[in-house]
Amino acid sequence: MENYIVSARKYRPRTFESVVGQQALTQTLQNAIRQDRLAHAYLFCGPRGVGKTTCARIFAKTINCLNPQNGHDACNECESCRAFNEQRSFNIHELDAASNNSVEDIKSILDQVRIPPQIGKYSVYIIDEVHMLSTAAFNALLKTLEEPPSYAIFILATTEKHKVLPTILSRCQVYDFNRITVQDTIAHLQKVAANEGIKVSVEALNVVAQKADGGLRDALSIFDQLVAFCGSEITYERTIEVLNVLDSDYYFRLVDMALRHDVTNALLLLNDVLNHGFDAGHFIVGLAQHLRDVLVSKDKQTLPLLETADSIRARYAAQAANCAPMWIFAALDILNTCDINYRTARNKRLTVELCLVKLCQLGVPQNIPTTQPVQSAQPAQPTAAAPAAQAAPKPAQPAEPKPAEPVRVEAPKPTPAPPSIPKMPGAGLGLGLKKPTEPAAEQPVNPTSAPAAPQNSPFSADQFRDAWIGLSRTHAEEPRLRQLLENYIPVMVEETTAEVSMPNPWQQAEMRKALPRLLTELRRTLHNDQLTIQVKLAEYDREQMAFTAEEKYKLMAESNPALTQLKERLDLVLD
Repeated sequence: MENYIVSARKYRPRTFESVVGQQALTQTLQNAIRQDRLAHAYLFCGPRGVGKTTCARIFAKTINCLNPQNGHDACNECESCRAFNEQRSFNIHELDAASNNSVEDIKSILDQVRIPPQIGKYSVYIIDEVHMLSTAAFNALLKTLEEPPSYAIFILATTEKHKVLPTILSRCQVYDFNRITVQDTIAHLQKVAANEGIKVSVEALNVVAQKADGGLRDALSIFDQLVAFCGSEITYERTIEVLNVLDSDYYFRLVDMALRHDVTNALLLLNDVLNHGFDAGHFIVGLAQHLRDVLVSKDKQTLPLLETADSIRARYAAQAANCAPMWIFAALDILNTCDINYRTARNKRLTVELCLVKLCQLGVPQNIPTTQPVQSAQPAQPTAAAPAAQAAPKPAQPAEPKPAEPVRVEAPKPTPAPPSIPKMPGAGLGLGLKKPTEPAAEQPVNPTSAPAAPQNSPFSADQFRDAWIGLSRTHAEEPRLRQLLENYIPVMVEETTAEVSMPNPWQQAEMRKALPRLLTELRRTLHNDQLTIQVKLAEYDREQMAFTAEEKYKLMAESNPALTQLKERLDLVLD
């Protein structure tokens, strides 16, 4: 039985061209080798699993090659290359600073620096996780790192550059490694799967790449785990089962439910997610990330920010077409608030359920009956009305008739009377569930009435307040106006006149700017065209403050007149 080698080691890059996702950096190192412009110290920094130690080893092997190809590639045939491939090279020294971080460990390296290389040109010292060195060890390395022998090259690798002393950074050429993108990770995993004879779907590889979070070593480790579970064929369904990843279909379905204001199915979907063992807080974070991806899918300029497979981009684009940007911003704000409150909430499930209810309420139309012509209780009978119209007497002829065709007079068309005032919905209609509208009061229709006059239906202060609160829900996608409507409610001062007090001139100007369209909506809702709203600045009683000694004396003397007599008797003088 052959010894099994994990993919992260088996497919570890051995040349600069095979390094994934670091083209600019590897090109710089190749040019430095070709032009013989090698620095004496390098610092490779970046996230885990992006190729820092791998590039350090390839660089050390290439600069010691006796017969380099194209000036920047190792030949793999000379004695130095064979010694490196067989892990018996004495020119390359590696130190794990995580477990060898004392001054004595650094001093042992400094003793080795004095010995020149036996084969090749350079002695390369690779110190991995260099940020783990103690301050004393860093200080012991300073002098040698600044002026090493001509044949010594130091390569330091770290995932936390901010923990390295500035004096060390100033002595090194710093190379920042990038995170491996999702597309690069998927392409590399497809090559590995082809070499191993494994059939895998792109959707499954996309989940692996997202789970790896930019680390190629993590992606290969997850890939090995999937192969152990699935065998020679890896599917999307089995991938999310093994990795315990929430299916993205849940997020697509929930957004569609929120757009339809479907509270019931949204809560049932949350219950299904919890029954599968997923944390509610994790679900909220994933939903916020999903809405972020939907938002960046709306614009071609931000589309590169969507790190996913091409097959999934089309689904994001389709859902983005149905979502208004302001709706997405409001939804993200609700989810962010829920994520903050989730950590401290005692009833965490209720917190998430309320978040989903608010999400489904965004843009809910008010249950206010529209203005429709009111029909009589008994339907009109056109067969009886027609003879009556024909039996109407003809008008008298004028004094001087003209030889024209006789004038035909038709009965006037009935004009519907103004509808009655509908009852405004109360604050209890909150869950997005539709409530049947009460029918308007029936009024008899007068077929001979004149054209409809301006509406002047009376209304109460409570009806006005309900209509104003309804405006705050109607303008939910305008946060600034909604805040003004919720915080400052007018008060009826006369039968058709209301007054609203604003605390400062800026808010007064904002309210006056929005007042024309607000009045139009209120008049239409209350069926009263004479409604007016006055905006004024609030008046505050400011207490007079005493600052000088004379002002303090006057205030004290007003409250206690005996103080004045005491001052005169003792001939006191204010300081």
